[in-house]
Amino acid sequence: MIAGPVRQRTIQGLACAAVAAGLALSHGAAQAGNQKEELLAASVRLALSNAIRDARPPTPVFRDAAARARYERWLGVMSDRLKRKLPDTQMRMEFLQVAWYESTRAGLDPGLVLGLIQVESAYRKYAVSLVGARGYMQVMPFWTNVIGDSNRRALFDMQTNLRYGCSILRMYIDMEAGNLYLALGRYNGSRGRPEYPMAVLKAWKNWELE
Repeated sequence: MIAGPVRQRTIQGLACAAVAAGLALSHGAAQAGNQKEELLAASVRLALSNAIRDARPPTPVFRDAAARARYERWLGVMSDRLKRKLPDTQMRMEFLQVAWYESTRAGLDPGLVLGLIQVESAYRKYAVSLVGARGYMQVMPFWTNVIGDSNRRALFDMQTNLRYGCSILRMYIDMEAGNLYLALGRYNGSRGRPEYPMAVLKAWKNWELE
């Protein structure tokens, strides 16, 4: 996960990148980008494929009672914040449980993932961008051929979409040696430009557990 001093350095790095580029955030809603199909090392492709095929249900495992209590508090706080976007209680809780599971499984801060979803799809399960990206995390369909079973319709399944999105973002972070600014740019197909990373960072703040 990205937290504490590491997260603060990430914030500072993103801000500096935006200043260096001499650009400001657009006042309009950010749009899903066009993830590029890249040549992947065989080991990377295999690791992604194995992550996607893992059929275990999103059942969290906690190291102690304190960790469980923090998770339950997180669910309650995030559920309150998400009511307007997802008014159905059962659907909202299922979404948050899966988002937390897939985020932590990929070593990501759940707040970062919720912020990315806010920017990418505004929490619309069946969102489709102009370039064809699908679902909550706006996954490009070509990924189903690269690391999946070529079933593009599955990208509208909640857990499948979040699993693809989290696994792909984790891969990009690793590819960029932990540089979140560049990794988010890759995810959006706008590597090197500050608008999208800054939009996700701003949205991330909405999903911090105080």
